[in-house]
Amino acid sequence: MDEHKDELFVRAGTTSREAYALDIGPERAGWGYSGLRVLELAPGGTHAFATGGSEWILLPLQGGCTVHVEDRTMELLGRESVFAGVTDFAYLPRDAHAQIASGAGGRFALAGARCERRLPARHGPAPEVPVERRGSGVSAREVRNFAAADAFDCDRLIAVEVITPGGNWSSYPPHKHDEHVPGQESELEEIYYFEFATERGFGYQRVSPSRPGGAEVLAEVRTGDAVLVPDGWHGPSIAAPGHPMYYLNVMAGPGEERVWQIRFHPDHAEGYR
Repeated sequence: MDEHKDELFVRAGTTSREAYALDIGPERAGWGYSGLRVLELAPGGTHAFATGGSEWILLPLQGGCTVHVEDRTMELLGRESVFAGVTDFAYLPRDAHAQIASGAGGRFALAGARCERRLPARHGPAPEVPVERRGSGVSAREVRNFAAADAFDCDRLIAVEVITPGGNWSSYPPHKHDEHVPGQESELEEIYYFEFATERGFGYQRVSPSRPGGAEVLAEVRTGDAVLVPDGWHGPSIAAPGHPMYYLNVMAGPGEERVWQIRFHPDHAEGYR
């Protein structure tokens, strides 16, 4: 990952190609598993792609769509925006061909992970998404665990959404998951993708080293930006007052067990869970 140390903050538009407003694969990130694409479709637009050696979750950010994969057709109702509430989604297996169509157009995340098992294509209904209120006071936020390790079956992929009210901190206290410590910590690469409820919305993302020469980021983030976390303590994620913040977390790693286990930074953990 060393050659990518200066590229952990991915500014909106810098990885765009064709229909993708954002395209971060393991090669671009310099790691082994996690990937994220943001697909933009005009009204009546379609997009076809091969899943390759990765499993993918198609998650509507704005708008709805129809997805054809294998012998299944899934209608995703989607949502008006990421701030409108949870959405349904579709799981797309590795080694498949998928086609996405949207009559009204929209924006769709493709959260992916290189994997070994080929699981069946499935629809994830919005009413089945667990929603968690985490933290309190200025560290209160909403976590939508649509593809958390204990909520939806994948081979390696773990993905959740977080809504942070304007003026609040989330991803706090700082935590890490960059080494395998049985029962305490799992090794997971992570991508943060940001959107804001207001046109000029902004916030801040911190990643600090957990080891000599480790990842370090202090970035002002806006809609469409992403931050890569190959290792290190990550957090806080801070929403500027008056600017509610959304982020999508995409994680995957080499562990035999698909599990999210973290360790909090010892200097900041007390009283902020």
